[in-house]
Amino acid sequence: MNQIVFGTFLLSTVLLARAGLAASPLVVDLWPGKVPGDVGINSEESSRIHPSPLVGPTKLITNVSKPTLTIYQAAKEKNTGTAMLICPGGGYWDLYWELEGEEVAAWLNSVGITGIILKYRVPRRPGDVRGEPPLGPLLDAQRAVSLVRSRAAEWGIDPKRIGMVGFSAGGHLALATATSFQKRRYEPVDAIDEVSSRPDFAVLCYSGYLKAKDKDEISLGLEIPVNTPPILLTHANDDSEKVGGSNAENSAFMYIALKRAGIPVELHIYASGNHDFGVRQSEKLPSSWPQLSINWLRSLELLKPGPHSRKLSGTVSSIPMP
Repeated sequence: MNQIVFGTFLLSTVLLARAGLAASPLVVDLWPGKVPGDVGINSEESSRIHPSPLVGPTKLITNVSKPTLTIYQAAKEKNTGTAMLICPGGGYWDLYWELEGEEVAAWLNSVGITGIILKYRVPRRPGDVRGEPPLGPLLDAQRAVSLVRSRAAEWGIDPKRIGMVGFSAGGHLALATATSFQKRRYEPVDAIDEVSSRPDFAVLCYSGYLKAKDKDEISLGLEIPVNTPPILLTHANDDSEKVGGSNAENSAFMYIALKRAGIPVELHIYASGNHDFGVRQSEKLPSSWPQLSINWLRSLELLKPGPHSRKLSGTVSSIPMP
């Protein structure tokens, strides 16, 4: 199948799957009560349409003080038992909910993967260091991995096939979660926090905050344990902070650090493509990355149906915390 035909096929598949996302997804509160480590904000959660110069109008969500998981289960006949937590980007100020959330869930569903969008706390809180990743979203992400694993059987998921995919700031969040599982960054609140917060793999797209600002090394605070899970990184060479993006050196230096640490890692840097390409198919070179990631997932045997793939819970619009 040539590239043009494949691109048309994948676009059609994603659009059809996205149309199916209108069916009620599961929506789960991340925390049972007060959100740990959050000073709170005075504004109510809201959404708006952002006229992105790179991808056109797209929905953003902000003022999140009640983190949730939105679970789009793979169809029973396709379900592989693999699930991925989706971390939309937005500079830790907003969440690109449509471009890097719902569209990604539709793509994952099309290949038999359950897509779970993490609505983590944004924007940055008073006291957060400007220009540095805030701590709050990492607490949400650690909790999210443990929560999904604790309810894996209920949601038709293999507890050993729970990964993450993140975009821009969300890519940093996915990497931080994949490397910080040895120490939970908040005091446990219930039995869910006794479950491992280590994702089984992670995919990072045009990530920021991975490279130190003034040194050719990874950012201070990012460490790579020996049992860090396999990582896939993708970026465009012409991405730039000057237009609100992130330099490809973030992915390049993280690749080197992971490789030197002996962690299974794959890197794709496209000659062009800018920022915010998501999973949309276009004439841009990064349109091929979704298929490359499928090949990578297949190489890790994550697309083979497993015993947990036969179990799917009923569809409801909202379910309470256990």
